[in-house]
Amino acid sequence: MRVTEYLEKTPLSNFHYILLSLGCLIYGFTAMNTMLISATLPAIIEEWSLDSITAGFLLSSGYIGMFIGALSCGFLADIIGRKKALIFTILIMSTFTGLCSISKDVLSMSILRFLAGIGLGGTLPQPGVYISEYVPAKHRGKFVGFVETSWVFGALLAISFPFLLIPLYGWRLTFLIAFIPLFLILLIILFIPESLRYLELKNKHEEILKILKKHKLLSKEINEEILNKSKEIHKNVSFKEIFSSKYRNRTILLWILWAVLVYTYHGIFLWLPTIYVKEFGFEIIKSLYWTLIVTLMQVPGYFSATFLLDIIGRKKVLAIYLGLAGIGCLLLSIAKDINTILLWSCVISFFNLGAWAGLYTYTPELYPTRIRGTGSGIAASIGRLAGILAPTLTGFLYSIGKVLFPFTIFTLAHIIASLSVIFLGIETKGKVLEEISE
Repeated sequence: MRVTEYLEKTPLSNFHYILLSLGCLIYGFTAMNTMLISATLPAIIEEWSLDSITAGFLLSSGYIGMFIGALSCGFLADIIGRKKALIFTILIMSTFTGLCSISKDVLSMSILRFLAGIGLGGTLPQPGVYISEYVPAKHRGKFVGFVETSWVFGALLAISFPFLLIPLYGWRLTFLIAFIPLFLILLIILFIPESLRYLELKNKHEEILKILKKHKLLSKEINEEILNKSKEIHKNVSFKEIFSSKYRNRTILLWILWAVLVYTYHGIFLWLPTIYVKEFGFEIIKSLYWTLIVTLMQVPGYFSATFLLDIIGRKKVLAIYLGLAGIGCLLLSIAKDINTILLWSCVISFFNLGAWAGLYTYTPELYPTRIRGTGSGIAASIGRLAGILAPTLTGFLYSIGKVLFPFTIFTLAHIIASLSVIFLGIETKGKVLEEISE
């Protein structure tokens, strides 16, 4: 019996729930650092007298870094291991996001956001990969979905802290909260082991046994079986494999989904506080209050999708939630008053974020262990390319067509993604990772 087969038969234990809790903390605080710029942007625009296009460029600079981080750090995780790569990316994203507090102008903040983006883009795919490689197939959807659900709590922190701190201390000191996630590095060192699937791939048998014993996952009779059978499965990481006939359609689908969801989420939610200020004359704090209300709708969106993933499957969740998010964008694009815009903002928030829960579960399932970090990272990096475009293009479209123009594009993007899932997707519900990759 290989260790991968053994992990599928291991019942859930305290170890799995500790791993889930830490995965949620990592993902949630990464979300906080990612979205912190959104809540501080109205105050930055006011202090530096920025137009919409320049503000969009400032937002986009972080996504250039996230593209590089997602592209390189996924590959790095397949070379040096998930744990070391995770520690490195958290250090980078926290340090440089916090240093945005000392930026003097758009250029200096853009450079700091670019450097922070490398860490943010590298960190985001990794908790899902970790969880998927440890949790049995029948629970994998719920566990990875719960990790993704923690995004909304990080996003809420990214709004709540500025809501409380900007009136008292200004936007600069508000950026200091970005240093908080550095405490996660100690927790990772103490409680998160290296992925056993990764170690099996690298033939590190003694380390596998040590981890299994430490976390009380080992049956007495399993020792020699793992040592004897895992020696035959080592293969090198191959970038080209994600484009092979076996994985080509999966890669195309993931690239579409990542591009659409990153473009729509960050195009919409980075700009909402500013749109509320410009469109309806809200004061900065009032716009943050309404953004907080809209963001709260992400909570039931995430949880509903998470519970459905192991019931109706990944394909149906993604297709339905993407389609309904598109309808919400269409209705918002033609809305005429604040109450209607807030209503459809909540609908988009619910279904767009539910689709994210499906995507983060789906992505690591579609590749084998040897290229899981690479494939997931490259897919995420394609999303970050769309993220580079989203803030600037949204700002430009809003400047020439108000709400109608950008939200028409968001509508089309969601519908295209929904149809792509229907025609290109495979169902992975309840299947062992090795079974899916065959």
